[in-house]
Amino acid sequence: MAKADNKAMAGGATRLVSHLARALREKENLTQKALGEKLGYTGSAISAMETCAQPPSDQMLVKLEETIGAGLGVFEEAREWVRLEKFPPHFQDFALLEEQALSLYLFETQAIYGLFQTESYARALIAGGFPVLSERRVEELVEARMARAALFDREPVALIELILDEAALRRGIGSKDIMRAQYEHLAELAQRRNVSVQVLPLDIGFTGEHAGMRGGMYLVETPNHERLVYMEMQGESLLLSAPPKVSMYSQQYARIRTQAMGRRNSLAFIEKLAGEQQ
Repeated sequence: MAKADNKAMAGGATRLVSHLARALREKENLTQKALGEKLGYTGSAISAMETCAQPPSDQMLVKLEETIGAGLGVFEEAREWVRLEKFPPHFQDFALLEEQALSLYLFETQAIYGLFQTESYARALIAGGFPVLSERRVEELVEARMARAALFDREPVALIELILDEAALRRGIGSKDIMRAQYEHLAELAQRRNVSVQVLPLDIGFTGEHAGMRGGMYLVETPNHERLVYMEMQGESLLLSAPPKVSMYSQQYARIRTQAMGRRNSLAFIEKLAGEQQ
């Protein structure tokens, strides 16, 4: 792919970083190879970053700031925006909402929600999906997904509630070792004070009611106390803000919560699943 094509396809933050990195490198009279040696990368990696053939990793941006940042803070500021550009286009707007959310109410039916995934689980899930992605693109998506976990320790504290359909929990991804580590990680997160994890049983329909049959949904409260609903299907997304719609989905989510196992029983169930992956 030509250099011009790379730049045309790259996001705005990636293009800005590539331009500034090259300008500041040349100001310091450094070759790409010399800068790479200072950062711990090859000259080819620096070239790929400057031509937008490969977006800079979060680690590379940190080292660029330390090495040629000139105290401007530009590379540090760019970290969030470059990371957002690595997400699929349909998810980018919600990724920013998730990062800033005061509260999240999540119902997931297909797989463990990304915020709660281990690196190995995320890599196996992304690499095994469709369309088939290059190894480089898989690693970009894994890196972006792992960075989302900063929300658990953010100030001000975010309140995060996850309801997982039992099918999403039992669906094997990667290997038994990967699943055991994922269950253990999920159990650890479930015991945080700002986190709640519940399991919706597979047999809930035998009670005569199943409020979660239509699929997953994510409810978010913004810093302005606006309430939104986000949904995904087959790589497409829908973000709803109209109060009547938000109210309806909020009521549906509340009904799903009443049908799920309690927090203690859900934790015990997850720990049981971890023990079965021996």
